[in-house]
Amino acid sequence: MRGMASSTQTRAGSLSGPPKAAKKPHSFTHHGVTVHDDYAWLRDPGYPEVTDPEVLAHLEAENAWFEARMAPHGELVERLFREMRGRIQEADKSVPQKDGDWLYWIEFEEGAEYKKWWRRPIAGGPDELILDEVALAEGKDYFNLGAIATSMNGRLLAYAFDDNGSERFTVRIKDLASGELLADEIPGTLSSLVWVAGDKALVYSLANENWRTDNARLHWLGQDLSEDIELYHEDDEGFRVGSSLSANEKWLVIGASDHETSEVRLIPADDPLAAPILVRPRRKGVEYDVDERDGTLYVHANDTHENFRLATAPLDRPGEWTTLIEGSDEFYLTGFGLFRDFYVVEGRRAGLDWIEVRYYDDPGRIEPIAFPEASYSAGLSNNPEWHMEKLRLSYESMVSPATVYDYHVAGGTLETLKVQQIPSGYDAALYTTERLEITARDGTAIPVSVVMRKDRAPGGPLHLYGYGAYGIAIEPGFSTSRLSLVDRGFAYAIAHIRGGDDLGRAWYKAGKLEKRTNTFNDFVDAARALIDRGYTAKGRISISGGSAGGELMGAVVNSDPELFGAVVAHVPFVDVLATMLDPSLPLTPGEWPEWGNPIEDQAAFDLIRGYSPYDNVRAQAYPPMMVTAGLNDPRVTYWEPAKWVARLRELKTDGHELILKTNMGAGHGGKSGRFESLRETAEEFAFILWQLGVAD
Repeated sequence: MRGMASSTQTRAGSLSGPPKAAKKPHSFTHHGVTVHDDYAWLRDPGYPEVTDPEVLAHLEAENAWFEARMAPHGELVERLFREMRGRIQEADKSVPQKDGDWLYWIEFEEGAEYKKWWRRPIAGGPDELILDEVALAEGKDYFNLGAIATSMNGRLLAYAFDDNGSERFTVRIKDLASGELLADEIPGTLSSLVWVAGDKALVYSLANENWRTDNARLHWLGQDLSEDIELYHEDDEGFRVGSSLSANEKWLVIGASDHETSEVRLIPADDPLAAPILVRPRRKGVEYDVDERDGTLYVHANDTHENFRLATAPLDRPGEWTTLIEGSDEFYLTGFGLFRDFYVVEGRRAGLDWIEVRYYDDPGRIEPIAFPEASYSAGLSNNPEWHMEKLRLSYESMVSPATVYDYHVAGGTLETLKVQQIPSGYDAALYTTERLEITARDGTAIPVSVVMRKDRAPGGPLHLYGYGAYGIAIEPGFSTSRLSLVDRGFAYAIAHIRGGDDLGRAWYKAGKLEKRTNTFNDFVDAARALIDRGYTAKGRISISGGSAGGELMGAVVNSDPELFGAVVAHVPFVDVLATMLDPSLPLTPGEWPEWGNPIEDQAAFDLIRGYSPYDNVRAQAYPPMMVTAGLNDPRVTYWEPAKWVARLRELKTDGHELILKTNMGAGHGGKSGRFESLRETAEEFAFILWQLGVAD
């Protein structure tokens, strides 16, 4: 009954034991199968508003239990936080980049949680502060700057912000000459911001009531929002709409896509009300994106090979694609960038990033950009102009801090502009990185990247990270926070499991839909191989993952709990079956190509029911676990981790720690601000050190 104190409140209030959620019978039936869910009540019926007193009381009781259990380790959290903060250059700035008549950069001031955005005239003159995130965030528990776009003439700045973690952004426009805000205000956006019509109008997308961007809208400056024009509306509830400008800034590009199919329209940027050009009608399973140069379209598509090809087409016959670069098993073509005199192709070979410069007038001239290490992460960075003679690149490895390069195209040389500074000190010579290949149970070779100190004793603690979904690769990059584990004798490993696209599109497909369980098996097999090879021992492995990686955590603790000594699941997607059965939830229809549609497909229902972490909790011993959630999270709703923890508390047979922390004023990414988010990492690492008994 609403409003009454539950047993949760009473017991948690005394902190005599962990909160115990009330059980309220609830069930649903699909395909003749009835599923019982006694914790369904933790979903507030008024969501996205969460006001139910009993729900809030339970979440607050869990938070109180989290604080009580972590309190004895507060000094360790603080020490870790100081370590991590000491590795951050507090007063820091990005390398300025030219865009039109200005140089632009961002700065962090000493102690600041948020950035300031600056520019300086190329012709000379004082620095101008164009946006102050510190001032915008003042007095707010949460602040996130979303899209930001300077008008082509440099006079106006459009920006979007979210101050509660709901990922519904409000757009404001600033006159950079006067510093004043225009009266225009657009709430409820979830998109990029694109200037068109000679800087007289802005293109954006609204999030609908189900947090889906099914539109592209045109706002004329100075006009009431009611007069905004919908340039495009998407009727398929699984598709999302996004807008951008072509590299030469002549075309407004409106794309609609789900996880496996896309469709693109082009509209002249100077005439946004002109009839759009449909490049090619959508075809299930075909993804493509488009740019334009001198009447020729360049099309990146997977229609002939799953690893994509690059094709061209005349603007007046946009669907007639002629191959420029063939798709291949060896090279996964992830993207391209057009510039006035050349174009750049990005991709991966054998799982490692690859960048090459090519030329319009000399198809045989191919110039790969060479990097100094055998394992690394690299890519195009901020290159805003059509005529570029130097390409801005980003680079890092598991032992090399983030580096900013300019690649001089004419000479083929790299110029180092900035290397990430670590004020408390860092000596790369103390560390070593390896790229292993382990054999999964079905014979597939799985890459695993490892970093550790050279003086680490064999068999010590090891942290294993994984994600494995949506075709998102986890690259072997650098982390200053990670050093707080590595310097305490941990090896830190990343399992490049199927479900990501680390080794190409086939790698992604081998971990989705009916092959989803490969992802979980790969992770477990990587852990076992690291034990067998002497890197660590059973029970000495800590693991972590977030969102879909949190689903991974839930699956592997159900299947192989004895392997792991500590588990951290951030905003975990663990109630997969119920979520995929509910098309009213924000992401569900768009997620069916990733997970399957259990409403219409009994095989998908049975498969998801067979691995969904929440549905497969059983009476067994589980490892120590720390779980996080965000009350305003629209991606993984707060009740998924809350229900999961409640069921774990009911059924697990061990006395290990199980703690849940819900950020009551944040969303999917946790707390905002560079130091507040760092404190949450310190809590995570303190939990791991505590549970593995590692001297702090």
